[in-house]
Amino acid sequence: MKLSVFRTFALVLAIVGLMAAGAGVASAQTDVYQINYFANNLPAPVPDAKVRIDNPGLTYGNLCAMIYVFDSDQQMSECCGCVETHNGLRKLSVRSDLTGNPLTGVVSTSGVIKIVSAPFPIYGPGTFCEPSGPYTPTPDLRSWATHIEDFAASNTGAVWPITGNAFSDEPLGAAELSALQAQCMFIQILGSGHGICSCGTGD
Repeated sequence: MKLSVFRTFALVLAIVGLMAAGAGVASAQTDVYQINYFANNLPAPVPDAKVRIDNPGLTYGNLCAMIYVFDSDQQMSECCGCVETHNGLRKLSVRSDLTGNPLTGVVSTSGVIKIVSAPFPIYGPGTFCEPSGPYTPTPDLRSWATHIEDFAASNTGAVWPITGNAFSDEPLGAAELSALQAQCMFIQILGSGHGICSCGTGD
């Protein structure tokens, strides 16, 4: 590994340390952090799971959906920030938008999707929805997902049952937020374009 990469890695670790240092003084935030899972993320003819995100309008303005995708080995594989307009409905493909450009080049077949609701714009005109932060979470995005359940045999052939549910709302602690932002920054610095997810369709 080149010296510059070592220096970059050291810089990221230093940033993580600084973020974590102040994490203990902040209380957990509510209505800003949502979690769901994906499974059986396999090539066609297996169906593709979907994620849908809506901005119901608490702020009556745009919000950002900061999306962080984790593999089943607990490593962040992709991250991105997507604009959510008031009453807009965004649809994302798990297969192509959220897992199609993994940091390691290996597509996750199962894992966790985390979404943080954040203000828009983040830093000013032209710098919208930056998932590596820093940003202050702002309520109140709502998200849903479909799930491809385990294969079942039938008299008509292969069956992959599809279920759906809302993302689970969880308290967001400062340490978790700092870790999400720092890991996403690491992906952006060292991924050479890999590890950046896409925002699908809608607004």
